[in-house]
Amino acid sequence: MQYKNTKMLGSMFLAGFWCVAIHAAPSATDVKELGAGLLPWGATKAGNEAKTIPEYDGHDYAKGEPIKSGIRPDPFANEKPLFTITAKNMAEHADQLSDGIKAMLQKYPDRYRLDIYPTHRTKVYPQWVQDNSIKNATACKLDDGNLKLQGCYAGVPFPVPKDGAQVMWNHLIRYSTSGPMEGRFESYVVDASGRVTLQADGAAAYYSPFFDQKWDGPVPEGTDYFTFRSDYTAPARQSGEKILTLDSTDMHGIGDRVWQYLPGQRRVKSSPDLTFDTPSPVSGGSQTMEDVRLHMGSISRFDYKLVGKKELYIPYNSFKMLDSATCGVATLMKPNFHNPDCTRWELHRVWVVEATRKPGVRHLYSKKMFYFDEDAPDAGVSDSYDGAGKAYRVNVVFPYTMFEEKGFSTDMMTTYDLQTGIYGSGYSSHGGWFAAPKRPVNYFTADGLSASGVR
Repeated sequence: MQYKNTKMLGSMFLAGFWCVAIHAAPSATDVKELGAGLLPWGATKAGNEAKTIPEYDGHDYAKGEPIKSGIRPDPFANEKPLFTITAKNMAEHADQLSDGIKAMLQKYPDRYRLDIYPTHRTKVYPQWVQDNSIKNATACKLDDGNLKLQGCYAGVPFPVPKDGAQVMWNHLIRYSTSGPMEGRFESYVVDASGRVTLQADGAAAYYSPFFDQKWDGPVPEGTDYFTFRSDYTAPARQSGEKILTLDSTDMHGIGDRVWQYLPGQRRVKSSPDLTFDTPSPVSGGSQTMEDVRLHMGSISRFDYKLVGKKELYIPYNSFKMLDSATCGVATLMKPNFHNPDCTRWELHRVWVVEATRKPGVRHLYSKKMFYFDEDAPDAGVSDSYDGAGKAYRVNVVFPYTMFEEKGFSTDMMTTYDLQTGIYGSGYSSHGGWFAAPKRPVNYFTADGLSASGVR
């Protein structure tokens, strides 16, 4: 089923949602629409009736030689905000704001704001990923209580999602690049007074075996979709520590695996507790492991309901935040939230998923609401609620396009705590991710972590 007319927003759901029929599998009409009215990854090709969301044109902004380091040029640097949303006028835009963002505007009425810029749909996919995504419409399945992928090609797993679990898998297995990426990233905590504390600084490497182009058919079951390694060099208490995270397409049989190298002990240890709502070790307790990138890891502790699709203001094309000369730490990290002068918000269509904690399961959050961009399912925002159902934390990612690689990144991320006023933020003052050569086979292994440790 395809929805092209935004007038349906008000008539079908008072909250502004498009109706989405839930079926076990896409219909023949759905599949036929892929590559026509629907893009191969499932997004609606057309813009909205108000022309505030443009038609997807696949424009490639890459210019000159591939970028290997430094600050990525911003193709939209000369644009000015169309308007600004504050506590005073947020009622006019309430249907296009998440509850968490509305709570931020209400909590900081004199300081917090969203500068709204023209919308640019800059996510791009190589042709082979598009072709595989179309195959997945009929090939990719879920098993073991939605915890295991079967028969899926190296593309978007569910381009025509029919339930919340499928949308969550699309978020987890999102195409960034086909090859390895490397970059340098920092993690900060900013307390309510505005004091900035560096939690970790170091080199990071990422690779998704799921999107390896060597697969001629479906990706073998159990293949890792996320392999991530960080080697920390600062602050002093963190220097020499290393973390390796591997996430499998079989969450039930293989699951998430995390290892840490601790220089004080000079050994690698498995860290199975670094999952779910365990505090991230580089967040100073300001965010959980699941909060990272809106959601990271297993989806086993919540039930996921696909609410629909709607238009929402989310951060996008955040090139300005990559420019440390303009928006370095001192300028960006302000009390309670990032400096609004450094952030860019655009109107995009998003998939809306409501996650409810399963009965009898322990978790810090009782409910979460996810809003994933229809073009880039790693972009968007999420709201988390405490045990009493009160808004607790807001997760936001600040995406940018790696035009030279047909890639996309959302590894600049922040968790705002509505109750304490603190926030944890991932940031790169070195320009973010860049394409990198393939590492040795054992680099993303516990043995590789051990071999590179201090002796």
